[in-house]
Amino acid sequence: MTNTAQSTSIYSSIWSRIEANGRGWVFTPADFLDLGSRNGIDMALFRLRKQNRIRRLAQGLYDYPEQSRLVGEVPPNPDAVAKALANEAGTKLLPSGAYAANQLGLTEQVPGKVVFLSDMNPRSVQIDKLEILIKRTTPKTMKMAGRTSGVVTQALRFLRKNQVTSEVVEILRERLSPAEKREILEDQRFAPAWIREIFVRVASEELAVA
Repeated sequence: MTNTAQSTSIYSSIWSRIEANGRGWVFTPADFLDLGSRNGIDMALFRLRKQNRIRRLAQGLYDYPEQSRLVGEVPPNPDAVAKALANEAGTKLLPSGAYAANQLGLTEQVPGKVVFLSDMNPRSVQIDKLEILIKRTTPKTMKMAGRTSGVVTQALRFLRKNQVTSEVVEILRERLSPAEKREILEDQRFAPAWIREIFVRVASEELAVA
């Protein structure tokens, strides 16, 4: 196969994968390493970007942007960005701070800085007005990465003990499924003592059934 034919093959394979994942997918060159050489992948992504088929978000980070009739290209979802970075590093990320609380409906605050915890090296990605910050945390905290218990723990840490009212507990009771309530009980050993007490209050119905 000639170099030109090989480049065309890599380009077609990469574009097919992007289309298959659909608009809103965020990715890095690492998502295509099975399709060809790193140089060939970089050339294909450069070509796709020049054709405005994909968008470059930061160095080594791209997406297949969603489109809106009102605003055109829609900013990427922070979770999708985090997932792409985590996949590249072979790890998981845990939402933290106001973003974790917002995901659970515990605050309407939309943070200008979205923080994720991880065991990977710290990294900051600026996308328009939004900063996505990855902070390194402890192995114990990462035990709950990728699990609802981790998001709940980080949301409660953000609110702090004196702001966790009966209303907050009720929102979590309504928000979490029975399986998720069992999960927070299973993972309570990884949480601080005061958060373990909240877990038990939220999952009291599951305890009664057990």
